[in-house]
Amino acid sequence: MPDEWIDKDTHHKIVKLTRIGGSSYSFYFHNNPFIGNKMVFYNTSPQKPEEQAAKIEIYNTSAKGKQIYWVDLKTLKAEQLSNHATAMNGEIVSAKTKEVFFQVKDSVFSVNVDTKKETLVFVFPDDFKATITAVNADGEKELFKKYPNKSSYFNIIYEAKLPRTLFTIDIKNKQLNKLHTDTAWLNHVQFSAADPNLMMFCHEGPWHKVNRIWTIDVKTKKITQIHKRIMDMEIAGHEWSSADGNIIWYDLQQPRSTTFFIEGHHVKTGEKTKYELQRDEWSIHFNSTKDNKLFCGDGGDPGQVARAKDGMWIYLFTPNGNKFSSEKLVNMKNHKYSLEPNVHFSPDENWIIFRANFEGETNVYAVEVKKSDNL
Repeated sequence: MPDEWIDKDTHHKIVKLTRIGGSSYSFYFHNNPFIGNKMVFYNTSPQKPEEQAAKIEIYNTSAKGKQIYWVDLKTLKAEQLSNHATAMNGEIVSAKTKEVFFQVKDSVFSVNVDTKKETLVFVFPDDFKATITAVNADGEKELFKKYPNKSSYFNIIYEAKLPRTLFTIDIKNKQLNKLHTDTAWLNHVQFSAADPNLMMFCHEGPWHKVNRIWTIDVKTKKITQIHKRIMDMEIAGHEWSSADGNIIWYDLQQPRSTTFFIEGHHVKTGEKTKYELQRDEWSIHFNSTKDNKLFCGDGGDPGQVARAKDGMWIYLFTPNGNKFSSEKLVNMKNHKYSLEPNVHFSPDENWIIFRANFEGETNVYAVEVKKSDNL
């Protein structure tokens, strides 16, 4: 494909954002990759065909040469930000401090995107295996101790019932604060987009078996359950915070694989906002604009929970009463969903950014929200 084209089925313009060779990966849908009008991403050496068969995320790709880059979304100029021979992980950006945080073995580093200065932030002791996962609104680090190593085999880890601990580390004074220990599989750790003391996490595992979505106040350690099941086989998950931190949005199915919604829990009042969508519109991940007036989704293949017959699209959703009105933006029929597209709105919200392998190699793309005039 050329670097830019018009999708013949949707008439929306698509631009390849990563043009540096190899495989490029944008961040998971709820991790902010933006600093101003630049986007942080990972790049590796080219993938082998057999590597595309299993579920692929930044943390588990076996490709060599993994490094952190960022790209100017206007000029598309890309710059390398890290240079480590050993594999690294971490999708953590502090727009406030203009730093990217990542982990190499037992050590946590930060790199300033302007000066390119790299700083050793913290070294974990030998008896404390941990993985960094999020940064709060004040630019402090949050780290999530998890063992065994994360696996895609949900039932195996879920049934193991091994203790896990949520904790924070203050990067200024190197103090570790243990917040909460549980035998539940704690995962999807996110700080509030606005409240530096509010952390969201989930009980991971088969969604119909868990009470998934929770928050914890890192000062008081008060824990709050966000969603409570009202019927058998009801599931809720893939939660994310609104830009102002006032709403926690999530995929809701009542019951599983039958009726599909996006529901928002208003953090301060407990009020719920709920939008229904059709089976083919269900997406693995969703996201929202700053004013919560537009949503996007990355679709899914027939093997996903919705069993959609025609669901392989990047979608734009507009709330219309208690339902979503949808528009198809990108035909994903040649994409292998072992790589989840993980949609983000661009900082100006005129584009939806996603990753895809429909050209063979994995790259990051943007589709324009408005239809192209050049038909």
